[in-house]
Amino acid sequence: MDNNLLFTVLGVIVALFFFLYILPVNLWFTAQLSGVRVSLLNLFLMRLRKVPPSLVVNAMITSTKAGLNINSNEIETHYLAGGHVNSVIKALISADKANIPLTFKLATAIDLAGRDVFDAVQLSVNPRVINTPPVAAVAKDGIQLVAKARVTVRANINQLVGGAGEETILARVGEGIVTTIGSAINHKEVLENPDRISKTVLEKGLDSGTAFEILSIDIADIDIGDNIGAKLQTDQAEADLKVANARAEERRAMAVASEQEMRSKAQEARAKVIEAEAQVPLAMAEAFRSGNLGVMDYYKMQNLKSDTDMRESISKPNKGKQ
Repeated sequence: MDNNLLFTVLGVIVALFFFLYILPVNLWFTAQLSGVRVSLLNLFLMRLRKVPPSLVVNAMITSTKAGLNINSNEIETHYLAGGHVNSVIKALISADKANIPLTFKLATAIDLAGRDVFDAVQLSVNPRVINTPPVAAVAKDGIQLVAKARVTVRANINQLVGGAGEETILARVGEGIVTTIGSAINHKEVLENPDRISKTVLEKGLDSGTAFEILSIDIADIDIGDNIGAKLQTDQAEADLKVANARAEERRAMAVASEQEMRSKAQEARAKVIEAEAQVPLAMAEAFRSGNLGVMDYYKMQNLKSDTDMRESISKPNKGKQ
C-alpha cells in the first residue's frame, strides 16, 4: 500500500508540473497583478507555437510599466521572425524616455535588418566620435598637407534600414578634406583657417543617405608633407632630359650611319677610278697595235705629264713636307 501511495503521489506531482508547464498559471497570475491582460488559453497556444510564454509576458509587463502599448501578437510575430524581443523592448523604452520617435514596427525592422536597435537608440542619445585616418591632399602651390579629423555623429533612426554605415561617412569626409585642400591657392590658407574644411564638409551634406547624422567636424591635426609640385617638376625635367638624350642619340646614330654610307660610296668610287686607270695601259697597247698611237706621240704625252706634275709640285711647295 505504501508503494502504491508513493507512486500515486509521484504521479500527481508529475501531472501537476506538466499541467503547470502547459498552463503557466503562475505566469498568468503575475501578468494579472502587473496589469497585463493575457488569457490562459493564449499562454497554452504559445506553448503549441513554441513561443516561450515567459518571454512574451515579461516583455509585455516591462512595456506596460513603461507606458507602452504592445500586444502579445506583435511580440510573438517578432520572436517567430527571429528577432531579439528584449533588445527591441529596451530600445522602445529608451527612445520613449528620450523623446525619440520610434514605433514598434520600425524597431523590429531595424532589429531584423541585423542592427542592434538598442545600441542605435543609445547612439542617437549619446553621439559618437569617429576619428578619420590621415588624409593627404595637395594645394595648388604644390605643397602636400596631411589632415586628421574628428567627426561627431549620431544615429539617424529613420535611415538605419538601408542606410550606409561609418565607412561611407569616413570616405565622404576624406573627399571633403581633399576638395578643400585641393581648391586652396596656397597651403598656408588651410593652415591658418582649418575650419574651412569643416564648413565645406558640413555644407555638402555628406551624411545624406547614411544611417548617421553629422553634428560637427573638428580638424584634429594638419601636418605639412612633401613638396609634390617640386617633385613633379623634377620628374618632368628628368623625363624631358631622357627624351632629349634619346633624340640626340638617334641623331648621332643617323649621322654615323650617313658617314658610313658616304665612306662606302667613296670606296666604291675609288674602286671605279682604279678600275678605269687600269684600262689606260690596255687602251694604249691596243692603240700601238692598231697604229693609232705612235712612239713620238707617247713621248709627247709623257713629257706633258711630267710638265704637269712639276707645275703641281711648284704650286704646292708644302706637299712634299707633309
